[in-house]
Amino acid sequence: MRVRILYHDHCFDGAASAAFFTRFLESKFYPDAGFEYTGMAHKASQLFEGDLFDGDVNAIVDFKYSTDPRLTWWFDHHQSAFLTPEDAEHFHRDTSGKKMYDPNFRSCTNYIATVARERFGFDAPDLAELVKWADIVDGAQYNSAEEAVALAAPAMQLTLVIEGSEGSGTVQEIIRKMRHQRLAEIVADPAIQAIYKPLYARHLRSIDVIRKQARCDDGVVFFDLVEDGMEGYNKFIPYNLFPESLYTVSVSSASFRTKVSVGSNPWAKRPLIHNLATICERYGGGGHAKVGAISFPIGAIEPARKAAQEIAAELRG
Repeated sequence: MRVRILYHDHCFDGAASAAFFTRFLESKFYPDAGFEYTGMAHKASQLFEGDLFDGDVNAIVDFKYSTDPRLTWWFDHHQSAFLTPEDAEHFHRDTSGKKMYDPNFRSCTNYIATVARERFGFDAPDLAELVKWADIVDGAQYNSAEEAVALAAPAMQLTLVIEGSEGSGTVQEIIRKMRHQRLAEIVADPAIQAIYKPLYARHLRSIDVIRKQARCDDGVVFFDLVEDGMEGYNKFIPYNLFPESLYTVSVSSASFRTKVSVGSNPWAKRPLIHNLATICERYGGGGHAKVGAISFPIGAIEPARKAAQEIAAELRG
């Protein structure tokens, strides 16, 4: 039997969700199955292209819902989990007991672990560290912005590798390791270290670039990384540089999309009143109440910049 798991690619919670979910399925349902993984990315075009559901059993974790009849399992915790109202209606009509949604969880990993324990009697004490760190990373539960940027803990170093490595091969190797190994053991692997070290150097450079490019007005940090060629950055850098800020809006480009990122300061000294997922949904994006993003087509720099400027103005207001 082949089990295909689609997961949110280049995301610690996405990888951890796939790892924990694999252990759950192996233990409770398919002990002799072979597991294969497909990384999913938010982009402007149709998300579920081609024959993605090619397993005997197909699952999606930490990513949007699909109405494809071949989908067996689904877990997600994002406010923007459904592409259309019809998709949401399709989910609510489902009676399989294998499609789960709860946006109140900080991480999809903890959601899967909770449902697996409470509904199916499955627990994996050796993965408690993985579940804990998925909640910290995806829920921004760090003690400070400085801690989040320093990358001292193995989980945070692994997050840098997961978010910054090219392609999906490294992430899927990490998923396979996460099923049974501790995070410090995974990140100490020479192959992982060979990827981590140049990414860490790039991380240090990104701090300097954002320091130079960013401006904070009325509590909103804004910067544009398109000309600097930076596809991603540690989302806590702006709050470390501007501790009085409330929100961040940025524009960046990658090989498969142009992206507007919108975030809120977990250590804000004033109340955060905006739901960022709701704002991003108006532009075809989504996310959570405190962090969201919008994917534009490749090369759509000016529409992305226009949207980013409009959002920044709204947040300042």
